[in-house]
Amino acid sequence: MSKLTPVTHVIFDMDGLLLDTEKVYLSSITKVLKDHGKEYTNDLRIKVMGTIPINTATIIIKELGLDMEPDELNEELYNNQIKHMEQVPFLPGAEKLIDHLHSNNVPIAVATSSGEKSFQVKTANYQHIFSKFHHIVLGSADPEVKQGKPAPDIFLVCASRFDEKPLPEKCLVFEDAPNGVTGAKAAGMQTVMVPDKIIPVEKTSHATQVLSSLLDFKPEDFGLPPFP
Repeated sequence: MSKLTPVTHVIFDMDGLLLDTEKVYLSSITKVLKDHGKEYTNDLRIKVMGTIPINTATIIIKELGLDMEPDELNEELYNNQIKHMEQVPFLPGAEKLIDHLHSNNVPIAVATSSGEKSFQVKTANYQHIFSKFHHIVLGSADPEVKQGKPAPDIFLVCASRFDEKPLPEKCLVFEDAPNGVTGAKAAGMQTVMVPDKIIPVEKTSHATQVLSSLLDFKPEDFGLPPFP
């Protein structure tokens, strides 16, 4: 674990970190690939975790030797996933942490690889919570985000949209995926990682801090107001 230094701004990933969407992605990708006679292994899951949808499809096609275009696979996956995304719950500790930071005037934002339509579906029932974020950057729909995670683009764009334009080292990123941590680290930001249980320990070692749940986060570790 790296040395922890004080921050002023917080950036959250969404899928698998705030919202429990990974189960939907797992069952949906597994089903679509099974229909193509292929298996969705844990290794492949880790490779695509956190990537924008078109990159997810591209990686899967390349790894499994599928004879189709990324757009085609992307559409199949999207159509299968979208019907299950409306009732996705928050993960433990997510709402509490968002409320706490917001009520203590800590600027918070979301940097997600989600596309616009799927973001709207996932968050439709949670406008009262997502309205607490200063802004939201959708990696696959934002023209300023040239490359998806593991590139640092989304985090640098997200930081630049805070009113105070904080330096990267003053931003703390919450992530669940190795690709996201790699991107945040490349952006010069500290990261708190809450990894999926399938992720091997060695793929979490580049995070500043690794937790098993957002419930374990202590804001004061990073100079933020402690929980009451």
